[in-house]
Amino acid sequence: MTKKYIEISAETLRRLNEGKYVEGSLHVDQVSNKIVFNSWKPRDRKQSRDRILIRLEHGWLKESAERYKFYNSVDKKLGLVQVSKAMARELEYAMDELFLNSINK
Repeated sequence: MTKKYIEISAETLRRLNEGKYVEGSLHVDQVSNKIVFNSWKPRDRKQSRDRILIRLEHGWLKESAERYKFYNSVDKKLGLVQVSKAMARELEYAMDELFLNSINK
């Protein structure tokens, strides 16, 4: 068995000493021919949350900064025809409410 030394930054060592996990990648530096660990910088979670526009019987219609999101979940036990009708009815209702809300703004 051979020993290899890995260069890591002081910040990475600090995080390891705090008991935290550090994700990253190992590679061989072509200049110094040493193994180097590059830690991945965690991104801030400053994402804006989706806003629920309409709550439906089997789902919801949400709005994010760039998209409208429609979710619908109907029990399979109802049968394919009733599932289709329920989903179509809720989509139509959600779209009607969306149009009404956009006109009233």
